[in-house]
This record gives sequence, C-alpha cells and structure tokens, in this order.
Amino acid sequence: MKILIINGPNLNLLGKREPEIYGNRPFEDYLHDLQLAFPNDQITYFQSNHEGALIDRIQEAGYEADGIVLNAGAYTHSSIAIADAIGAIPAPVLEVHISNIHQRESFRQHSFLAAKCVGSIVGLGLDGYRLALLYFQQILDRR
Repeated sequence: MKILIINGPNLNLLGKREPEIYGNRPFEDYLHDLQLAFPNDQITYFQSNHEGALIDRIQEAGYEADGIVLNAGAYTHSSIAIADAIGAIPAPVLEVHISNIHQRESFRQHSFLAAKCVGSIVGLGLDGYRLALLYFQQILDRR
C-alpha cells in the first residue's frame, strides 16, 4: 500500500513541544519504526506549518496514494480550505490527533475536517498513526 502521512503546524516540534501532551519522541524516530513495522508498504511523510503547502500536498497525493493519514494540527479547527481539499480527492483520508481533542479547550473540540474524512483517531498518542495504517491495510485488503 502507498500511504502518505501529513503533519501540520508545530508537529515538527514533537519531542520538544509540550511533552506532557505530545510526548518526548520526535516524529521522525517514530516514522522509522512505522516503516520497519510495515516493510511491504510505501510510507512517506510530509510536514508543513503552512496551510497552502498542506493543501497542495493533499491534492497531489490524493490521486496517487492509497490513503492519507492527516494530523492537521490547529488547522483542524480552522481550515475549511483543507476540508475542501480532502473532499476534492479520491484517496481516503484518516484524521489523527495525538491528544484527545475532546478533552481540551473548547475551540479544539470541533474538527472542520472530520466530515470529509473516513474516520478519526484521537487521544492515543503516536500509536494513532500505527492504528491508521492498520485501518488502511484492512480496507485495502478487502478490495
């Protein structure tokens, strides 16, 4: 399977940023573990702090990837443009959040993206990405 993981703003600081919420492990270290755990799959990664760059990558990957795992960070709660990009592509998108957004500030409890995604995984730490890959593996095996 060909899966793209996209992380949005401030997720480049994983391992440094608010470790009590996001843990103390850099995403690149975890990505390496994912690639080892799914050796027969092509897992690529993109991170940007810029909304337009995220939209461009979603549009590009949306016609070539089997699925996209998206943690849009704070854009989850503010970007109708990213939601529109998800709705415009054929590839399924699974929303992932490291923290449980439903237990955080009220402005973080709404996702503009959720209605356009096949599902959401929240609050399971970095393991949410692995679970998203397992989901895609399962649905792609059914085809």
